[in-house]
Amino acid sequence: MTSAPTPTPASVPPPAPIPSRTQFVLDSIKHRILGGELSPGQPLIETELARAYGVSKTPVREALKTLAGTGLVEMSQYKGATVRTVDAAMAREVYDVRLLLEPEALRRTVLRGAPLDAAREALVRADAAEDAAERSLANREFHRALYVDCGNPLLGRLLDGVRDQAALVSAVAWAADPSWVREATEHEHILRLALAGDQDGAARALHEHIASFVRRAFPGGGELQ
Repeated sequence: MTSAPTPTPASVPPPAPIPSRTQFVLDSIKHRILGGELSPGQPLIETELARAYGVSKTPVREALKTLAGTGLVEMSQYKGATVRTVDAAMAREVYDVRLLLEPEALRRTVLRGAPLDAAREALVRADAAEDAAERSLANREFHRALYVDCGNPLLGRLLDGVRDQAALVSAVAWAADPSWVREATEHEHILRLALAGDQDGAARALHEHIASFVRRAFPGGGELQ
């Protein structure tokens, strides 16, 4: 019996786009989580969200599944969906991955001479942000701009995989101690070194920036309310 031919990359269809209603619900819930309107541990009840957004439960359910995949939402057979709880262990787990990968990715980006226009633009958006969610999203884009052109797509995807969780940690930490002014200054310093072609200095500055954030936000190792 002749087996079916293996699909070539060109014959494999691209992932189906997220329906517009699901995307709308997803973006809104993400914004509310990162802005602190929906707090860690808060239940996300499908019927209530569907009523609030004027949609059926299907786009809400799909949005919550997507958010669970990025680490912003936790799904339980018994409790249903809740905003992910942030504690010192979770924060250090996420930031440990960033410490291992992100400075090296930036070093490679600078070494390759990749443009950093997107990083500059993200700093401008963060400075002009009107709320914590917008600032968090802009900061997230700043960090992504530092590693996305590192020359290793797998490394970029690994860092993309923790972006939402890192943004959630920042949002929770900012609610207790709004430290974004200090972080903005650190971002500018990192970018200056990168633009000057100092790959090792930029990598060291980024490493200290990431490490010092967790030390400030979780000094006692307990949960941050």
